[in-house]
Amino acid sequence: MKLGEFTETQISALARKAYEEGDVGFEIVEENCALLVIDMEEEFVKPHWTPFWVPEATRQVEKIKTLITHCRGRNLPVIYTASAYTHFRLDRPTTGDLMPNRYPELGIDDPSIFRDGRIVHELSPLSEEIIIYKPSYGAFYDTPLETILRNLKKDTIIICGTLTNYCCGMTARQGYERGFKVVVGSDVTSTNDLTLHEAELKVLRAGFARVLTSDEIIKALS
Repeated sequence: MKLGEFTETQISALARKAYEEGDVGFEIVEENCALLVIDMEEEFVKPHWTPFWVPEATRQVEKIKTLITHCRGRNLPVIYTASAYTHFRLDRPTTGDLMPNRYPELGIDDPSIFRDGRIVHELSPLSEEIIIYKPSYGAFYDTPLETILRNLKKDTIIICGTLTNYCCGMTARQGYERGFKVVVGSDVTSTNDLTLHEAELKVLRAGFARVLTSDEIIKALS
């Protein structure tokens, strides 16, 4: 096709194919990888505890544990993130508490929520593994993650955790913008609305990341 000859039908088909079938042009090189376990903390994973519980995240704990165990066995860094009380909460976007996803109508004012950044015990970090306490959705925003990855000489990040369309997706975008190769696990990321999970994976697949199942990731790292 020549410039100026594309029909609306053709460009719609191109976009749809990229969203649904697209695959980025990089290979996964094991020694260049680090696993990011995004926000698998009690507030999101512990059943029935908070309104921020993501039931699908709870169901994915065993799959994520398998991925973590595999990466540890291959001597790949496993880096955790969590939301916690840091810097008197002066290190985060000022409008955060005004967002509807904080559920202000519930009137919950419990200082223990998102205070300690406790990873669920099934996925507990080892003593030598890093936990990054991040002030917003993306793991690169105002954190040392990029410096840590550069010092580890890792150029590829594998993302698992929750929520797909918030912290996982934002981290994928921020990693892409910083020149990292990004891999997102389709069955080891989760959100509170399955339709939004699938929609976010489509966007990431088309423009930011390689989207694979956890089995495909493990196979690529073997």
